[in-house]
Amino acid sequence: SSDLKVLSGMFIGSMMAFLFCGLTMNAVGRAAAHMVEEVRRQFREIKGILTGDAEPDYARCVQISTKGAQREMVFPSLLAIVAPIITGIIFGVPGVIGLLVGGLSSGFVLAIFMANAGGAWDNAKKYVEEGNFGGKGSEVHKATVVGDTVGDPFKDTSGPSLNILIKLMSMVAIVMAGLTVSWSLF
Repeated sequence: SSDLKVLSGMFIGSMMAFLFCGLTMNAVGRAAAHMVEEVRRQFREIKGILTGDAEPDYARCVQISTKGAQREMVFPSLLAIVAPIITGIIFGVPGVIGLLVGGLSSGFVLAIFMANAGGAWDNAKKYVEEGNFGGKGSEVHKATVVGDTVGDPFKDTSGPSLNILIKLMSMVAIVMAGLTVSWSLF
């Protein structure tokens, strides 16, 4: 019975790492889309940006980036806070232990993978841009640009944010230990 609770918690914790990465990758995509819209708007409305006669509104772009980052992290953060509480209420202490083990195990491996893969995609693009495999403008370069588009959020957003997921779930599990012990259903 206790083994099933631990195993269930491990599955939930492992899924949390992948779900969290998916949410942060989508967040980067949405924030980038808002930034592209703003840059296009500025090119349309502020005449002379392309010729150097007018200054773009840098503050607006920074504001979009900052607000977007904060807004996009609300749901993943709430998920990391709620998961240990709900797991504790449903599966008790063994379930929370499994959640933390699964989240740490898959989160650590996933973070290392994302840092290495993202860096490799970034380096591949730089290598091609130095003139290898056809250089800039070639089909290979186009492919490395696509790879780098995935690699940058891998190494800069999703990989490092897994550290936050692991710490947040651990801290919530510790803070809610009393609730887990006294209110668990099974």
